Amino acid sequence: MSSERIAVEQELLDVLIIGAGLSGIGAARHLQRHCQGKRYAILEARDAIGGTWDLFRYPGIRSDSDMYTLGYAFKPWTDAKAIADGPSILKYVRETAEEAGITRHIRFGRKAVAAAWSSDEACWTVEVADSAGGARSTLRTRFLYACSGYYSYDEAYRPEFTGEQDFRGEVVLPQFWPKDLDHAGKRVAVIGSGATAVTLVPAMAETAAHVTMLQRSPTYVVSRPARDSIALWLRRRLPARIAYGLTRWKNVLVGMFFYRLARRRPEPVKRRIVQMAAQELGAGFDVATHFTPSYKPWDQRMCVVPDGDLFRAIRAGRASVVTDTIERFTAGGIRLSSGRELPADVIVVATGLKLQMLGGMTLMVDGKPVQPSEALTYKGMMLADVPNFAMAFGYTNASWTLKADLTAAYVCRLLRHMDRHGEAIAVPRREADVQPRPFLDFTSGYVQRAKDILPKQGSRAPWQVHQNYFRDMSVIRFGRIDDGVMRFGPKGALP
Repeated sequence: MSSERIAVEQELLDVLIIGAGLSGIGAARHLQRHCQGKRYAILEARDAIGGTWDLFRYPGIRSDSDMYTLGYAFKPWTDAKAIADGPSILKYVRETAEEAGITRHIRFGRKAVAAAWSSDEACWTVEVADSAGGARSTLRTRFLYACSGYYSYDEAYRPEFTGEQDFRGEVVLPQFWPKDLDHAGKRVAVIGSGATAVTLVPAMAETAAHVTMLQRSPTYVVSRPARDSIALWLRRRLPARIAYGLTRWKNVLVGMFFYRLARRRPEPVKRRIVQMAAQELGAGFDVATHFTPSYKPWDQRMCVVPDGDLFRAIRAGRASVVTDTIERFTAGGIRLSSGRELPADVIVVATGLKLQMLGGMTLMVDGKPVQPSEALTYKGMMLADVPNFAMAFGYTNASWTLKADLTAAYVCRLLRHMDRHGEAIAVPRREADVQPRPFLDFTSGYVQRAKDILPKQGSRAPWQVHQNYFRDMSVIRFGRIDDGVMRFGPKGALP
């Protein structure tokens, strides 16, 4: 804890949720429905609900997962588009909070900076900073639930480029998009080839003179209908909740099928994805150079483009793709390693996120600091030897909310188990024979950069991270709480 003067608040909460984004609002709703009577609060460092969907304001911001699985199981998605724009998703999250009376539990402008566990008191003391003035206070809670995502809201991953000071135009980051940026009629270069880049390019191309996506290497890009025709057909014939539930399960199953097919038969799947891109782009386009990755499908997350909007922009001549590396920025754009000059009035650096665990909050258990990067994850949602604590971390091969929803359901089951048996402490105890493994089996740059930040998974259950909704459901929603690894006890010492 900080040595600064701190105001101590005497209240003791049952659950403290960190973050009022998609995961945090979902967690609160689960508590309301399945742990009625629990006193909870949500700390939100920003001044608004929404998390990612309130932070990112760049042109075209949207989901890359369908809203029937990215949305909550308890609140049907009713918009026509399955691949939704950011403002629609933000509205959905805020509606959920308002309708359920969650908003009054949120303490805006308050950032959790440190949390210290006391086994003698069986509670966490959380140091909170006022986001505006920096004043410090503390809260106490019996259970701490981190729903703050996996990246820094204050910093993006930003490589330095030689000659940046020479560039006469504007350089912008998607995470901190200027409200007054007018790109109409201008030449735009977007550096990157991930989800943000493939979203920005067609959106900016609507009014820009031309947009170029400059990538070091290609990414798998798949066109997907923005509207789910089966979902719309079901909605016309069935009650909303039944239609939504059926569509949700349909999309989970289809997503899992294609993921497993890609992992088992990567070469045929790769050929088909590249073939579909070639069909979208037409004869004569160099698909081999610009849309044929060197890695296997799902070694990195695939990029989805609704109704092929990126491909349409390229076909129309409003956008183009260049696969090359950067030598330096120049006064009028970017000089590439090939010697080519890429003219630009605006350069968008869409090079990814800076990963950060727990929103930067530090943990201490009975006076000993916890290093998340050295900890094993229990069922992908708790940390070994860290009591009364859970964290929301979604899937990389499916919608984030699917795993966040399972995590919230488990937290409620765990709390009810503790209440029934009169237990004050629940802690997954690390087993000596379990070997650490990387938390994510992904080759993406942002994952590789964060190897020393992310926790580890283990060599066997329940320490493995499965990236499999059905497998997780069987273990998390229906498996035993008292499984021999999760230990329970009264105040006084860790069991």
